[in-house]
Amino acid sequence: MKYGKPEVAVPTALPDIGRRRFMLRASALPLGAAALGAATPRTARAGVKTSAHIVIAGSGLGGVAIANRLSRELDGAKITIVDRKEIHNYQPGYTLVATGIWPVDKVSDRNADLLPGRVEWVKDMAAGFDPDASTLITEGGQRIRYDYLVVATGLHLDYAQIDGMDVSAIGANGLTSVYPGPQAAQATWLAMDAFRRQGGEALMTLPATPLKCAGAPLKMTFMLADRLREAGTRASSKVSFHSALDNIFSVKPVNDDVLRRWADLDVPVTFNSKLVAIDIGTRRATFLTPEGERNELGYDFIHVVPPMRAPDAVKNSPLAWQDGPFAAGGWLEVDKETLRHRRYPNVFGLGDINGTPRGKTAATIKKSAPIVARNLIDVIAGGEPSQRFDGYTSCPLLLREGSALLVEFDYEGRLVPSLPMIEPLQDSYFAWLMKYRLLKPAYMAVAKGRV
Repeated sequence: MKYGKPEVAVPTALPDIGRRRFMLRASALPLGAAALGAATPRTARAGVKTSAHIVIAGSGLGGVAIANRLSRELDGAKITIVDRKEIHNYQPGYTLVATGIWPVDKVSDRNADLLPGRVEWVKDMAAGFDPDASTLITEGGQRIRYDYLVVATGLHLDYAQIDGMDVSAIGANGLTSVYPGPQAAQATWLAMDAFRRQGGEALMTLPATPLKCAGAPLKMTFMLADRLREAGTRASSKVSFHSALDNIFSVKPVNDDVLRRWADLDVPVTFNSKLVAIDIGTRRATFLTPEGERNELGYDFIHVVPPMRAPDAVKNSPLAWQDGPFAAGGWLEVDKETLRHRRYPNVFGLGDINGTPRGKTAATIKKSAPIVARNLIDVIAGGEPSQRFDGYTSCPLLLREGSALLVEFDYEGRLVPSLPMIEPLQDSYFAWLMKYRLLKPAYMAVAKGRV
């Protein structure tokens, strides 16, 4: 099977609305407002005059989105972004690459094309923070003082917690993982494509830590089962899922719906089963129960989802949570509504790094970047943050090629659907179309601060 398809066919029969009416609605959707989530507050006070120096740590979606917004909305500010990465990866596309839907070159762009010209770009990585001195320290030894700091470093994929894991071996001996980057996603598809031809034993995994794109392990499971079905090898294969938690998704209605679907697809789930070791050469994986029992299983295909935590630069700094549920991962200590640091009022957090109940998706940044920009401008102007974030998160959950669920939820785990044509837990061609075709343009609009 070759990567991607030039067109995805529109179903000849659609429930509730006709085919022509469906396409008219789809083409009329505003990409920025609908495709990545609910409407966001418009940042006012464009042109606020200030000589403040704002440092942004990280050039992922959060970093470039806030850089573009602040460069446009502040007059006279010095804005510095710290990150050595030249390539900007569209991480929501990794699952499309890893399941044979997109070519790998579709997920990489240049950061230079996304950053505004008025921003100073320090091509180095943050190694530490001294918030008492309002200073960021780079790996190269620079000490960059700031008046205000936006931490948008993303998170750390902690594969080291899995004994024997080797990221460079992804794609060999049935070892896969969609998270490390475009090449790993491509290698994962090649391994999946080879596996589906003959079938066998597949193990899908989920760690106990917070995750970015927590739906990715579920998407990979659905798509693997469907690729086996397409190849005619599903009946001779076993796909099982091991979760280190007592659930597979933290939002109960979604969790229950997916478990029901997996029961229909004959995908058994073992709860409280944590992947702790892997022998790549012999294709053996070891899982640990809360009682300390170790279970070793063989496999022909395994999808490894690593534990995730804050990067060392944040984890080992005073900016991290010092106690509570987010302390173990070293996550940034922010107020979950204002996204302002709880102890350092000139620091804000954006994206995956935040120690909040939910919110590690591109859709989260779509809604929260304007909030952080407005709240930071409020503080620069001498006031208090005026905007509140509700934890909005969105996940287009792939079920098979041509069908997906669009699940949207808030901090409380409540479903908050924003599109009247899509039921959150109903198979949807349009949710698939959004993931396949509409979300990348919407993402780029967010990155450039346009929505």
